[in-house]
Amino acid sequence: MSKTVNKDMLIREIIEIDAGNAAILMASGMHCVGCPASQMETLEEACGVHGMDVSEVVKDINEYLAKKEQA
Repeated sequence: MSKTVNKDMLIREIIEIDAGNAAILMASGMHCVGCPASQMETLEEACGVHGMDVSEVVKDINEYLAKKEQA
């Protein structure tokens, strides 16, 4: 079963799917993924705060998850 993320998921949920997602978020410019407040934000909310394109972040994470699943 393929794991995917969407913009409505909480940051906490995204990291629980795969800890490697935290590195993707940080590389995208979201350096506060470990902050307790960020754990209760949706990806869309967090991207809005940081001026990031949520669609790009979702795409990057889902590509990472798909590649990992194929390995």
